[in-house]
Amino acid sequence: MKSYLLPEFKIDREEERCIRCRVCERQCAFETQRYDGELERMFSDAEKCVGCQRCVIFCPANALSVSSNQFAYRLNYGWTRERISDLKKQAETGGIILAGCGNDKPYRIYFDHIVLNASQVTNPSIDPLREPMELRTFLGQKLDSLALELEPGSEFKDVEIKMELPPTVMIETPIVFSAMSYGAISYQAFKSLAIAASGYGTLFNTGEGGLPKDLRAKYWKNAIVQCASGRFGVDAEYFNCSTAVEIKIGQGAKPGIGGHLPAEKVSYSIAETRMIPEGSDAISPAPQHDIYSIEDLSTLIYALKEVTNYEKLVSVKIAAVHNSAAIASGMVRAGADIIALDGLRGGTGAAPKIVRDNVGIPIELAIASVDQRLREEGIRNRSSIIAAGGIRCSADVIKAIALGADAVYIGTAALVAMGCTLCQKCYTGRCSWGICTQDPYLAKRINPDIAARRLMNLLRGWSLEMKEMLGGMGINAIESLRGNRDHLRGVGLQEWELDVLGVKGAGE
Repeated sequence: MKSYLLPEFKIDREEERCIRCRVCERQCAFETQRYDGELERMFSDAEKCVGCQRCVIFCPANALSVSSNQFAYRLNYGWTRERISDLKKQAETGGIILAGCGNDKPYRIYFDHIVLNASQVTNPSIDPLREPMELRTFLGQKLDSLALELEPGSEFKDVEIKMELPPTVMIETPIVFSAMSYGAISYQAFKSLAIAASGYGTLFNTGEGGLPKDLRAKYWKNAIVQCASGRFGVDAEYFNCSTAVEIKIGQGAKPGIGGHLPAEKVSYSIAETRMIPEGSDAISPAPQHDIYSIEDLSTLIYALKEVTNYEKLVSVKIAAVHNSAAIASGMVRAGADIIALDGLRGGTGAAPKIVRDNVGIPIELAIASVDQRLREEGIRNRSSIIAAGGIRCSADVIKAIALGADAVYIGTAALVAMGCTLCQKCYTGRCSWGICTQDPYLAKRINPDIAARRLMNLLRGWSLEMKEMLGGMGINAIESLRGNRDHLRGVGLQEWELDVLGVKGAGE
């Protein structure tokens, strides 16, 4: 059947520059480029192009350019080009339209409407090059008080703590790699995250696909392992090969729905890691069928604490929705050491486009409302908050922490550091950059050592920028910024938005 869809991208080739080396043909995972031996010419099929720019970057002659196809239907603000294209696609397939990456709709990005305070005279700034600046962050429960014992006449250094302390985890920077499972991303990309987390002193999240056994001995101290609805790869050893266990209730890109790794992606290695038959569909139900109340959640939290001998933190991950604050309160009272909030702009390997683009709320509003609710109830110290879903730069990290987060998850930003260009075709498994694919030929395009170095460079760059911003605010420790919304001011926001964020308008 002839497709009525027009090409999204236009491919231009300068014939006089093209040397017919066929690099573009080898680099394109979507078979967009083709060499005709008889004519000794390269041809491009624009209908297959996804705009990943791989061919452009690797063309040794700089002969290629790929740009958005500026075709236009008759202007109609109700029936946009995207709406018409989606309708045509569904008329041809009769299925759900899938999308990768995060929400790309023009919802307000509140980080871009919040500015930071700066110190001047009465509270001078701090020079991060010459004075100590603390980015270390401790995740886990903070006690209300400590029971200490000091013998008469002894020095304070001899004090003894007379109580059992809950587990905590220290990370060198308040940035953690978000949940991306082996299966959704390639083994090489997964290993890159593990190497980078270990090398920089932070954490990576395994996602719901389990932790490959060959990575456990070396990287378990930097791993957050997930317990999701499909229970893939779950056993006692898996939970103990970690520094924290995360119960995944939901994620920002698809709140309230489950996941599906197609059978063709379940290779022998993935099947072994997930403990499922090779070549079978890995389906995650929407709900966890043993959690239908806060009491059920509490039962699972303490079951996980039992199996890990109360040595690991237990996190609970939810999508940011309108009642996140009430849910978070219940999670803390159920025993969660960490609340992971994933907002509207959270990334994904595959999600129904209609859900990704229309369900959930922005992470900025969720952070502020959850932090405020827990403070009002006097339980904020009993759990850390990790915020995710649209963290794009170091300024976003600083603003998220000032709104009330302890740390942030980064997923899309980490993938971009490895080479991703957000073509949003992750669900096809044909990633030209070797990230979201299980094709051995494509996956080997990632060298884990090189990708890990790029990731550590990203963390280092962001951390240096955060120190500069903290110094400018006259703050020498990230802990002093957490939930300190007096350092924030809103620009171009309505009164209700400022109220939810807990932020004053600029100039107030």
